[in-house]
Amino acid sequence: MTRRAPLEGIRVADFTWVWAGPHCTLQLAHLGAEVIRVESATRLCVTRLLPPYAKFEPGPNRSGYFNQYNQGKKSLTLDLKRPEALAVAKRLCAASDVVVENFAAGVMDRMGLGWDVLHGLRRDLVMIALSGYGATGPESTNVSYGPAQVPLSGMSSVTGYRGHPPMHVGVSYGDPTGGLHGAVAVLAALLHRARTGQGQYIDLSQWETSMAVLPEALMRFTMTGAAPERDGNRDPHMAPHGVWQAAGDEQRWVAIAVEDDAGFARLATLMGQPQLARDPRFVTLAARKRHEEALEELVAAWAAGEDADALVERLQGAGIAAFVSARNRDLAEDPHLRERGFPVTLEHPEVGAMMHLGVPWRMSASDSRVRRAAPCLGQDTDQVLRDVCGYGDDEIAAMRTAGTLA
Repeated sequence: MTRRAPLEGIRVADFTWVWAGPHCTLQLAHLGAEVIRVESATRLCVTRLLPPYAKFEPGPNRSGYFNQYNQGKKSLTLDLKRPEALAVAKRLCAASDVVVENFAAGVMDRMGLGWDVLHGLRRDLVMIALSGYGATGPESTNVSYGPAQVPLSGMSSVTGYRGHPPMHVGVSYGDPTGGLHGAVAVLAALLHRARTGQGQYIDLSQWETSMAVLPEALMRFTMTGAAPERDGNRDPHMAPHGVWQAAGDEQRWVAIAVEDDAGFARLATLMGQPQLARDPRFVTLAARKRHEEALEELVAAWAAGEDADALVERLQGAGIAAFVSARNRDLAEDPHLRERGFPVTLEHPEVGAMMHLGVPWRMSASDSRVRRAAPCLGQDTDQVLRDVCGYGDDEIAAMRTAGTLA
């Protein structure tokens, strides 16, 4: 039986940039949608200008950042400041099933590409706007950045060490969480359209999607009136629970989480100190939490003399959750990930074959995969204008001469 892609035949007009929007349309491309990025050489997507660059050579087609989040897509260049380019964009939207954008609220309306206009062109259109704060509310017009969603969502308030100020978590969570929630919303809207024939507009707030992955802290406050305390690597229900440096390379660290008294007894045996399981300071979770600093010093002294990989193998063998704190090189070369086919290597027109992260799910009956490397800027302009928008070669040449396709 031929495996078909879940979104085969679905076309997406992609007006997104930076991370959140491209991450949304990346999922749709993985599922087989024809995703057409609308870009402009007059204002490049920020991620085309960010390192890491292939072989350290800068260039708009060489960014690993851009090429990761735009796999499987096409690139159409239009200078949307020009009225004739807006006409092309409208024709593209009318030929598409989904329109995705992640500008600040109101930008698409001011460009003449708002929901009212596009819905008038195609009644069953699905359109999603992934703005920072949603289309309504007193902060809807504020400028938003993914990193700012970390403190705004409350993540920073629970990240850090006891007695120290809030900390950033090291990644712009607002972007991927917004993108993934957006992709799910688009799929639901397409299902609704298949059932009813009706399109719809989706108003997504990246602030809200960031909060949606961190409900515990907010619920702690609403249930008790108390804010959770920052507690580093510790866990209120497990001890020991932390990350300890192993022997050798200073970058080798091991995370260990002991969930109950039996697990702690097994850990104590592995440490060569089985008596610790009978020590009144550590015999119960409550006791271990009261003497956590002393317990952590014992674990740290033991881990410092152990090879990280061998230590994890022994701990896992004893039924204790333990993991090496992986470096990026570890992940790139990991045999498990490679056997499952998560890393993909596709030929890119400019940088050649480079490994990227692929699709993190497997479907037994559907074709879900990376279909092509990320596009060079404007790589598919002529094909899209001709085959999707219906322009003739002479019209395309005239638009290029006039600067419409810049």
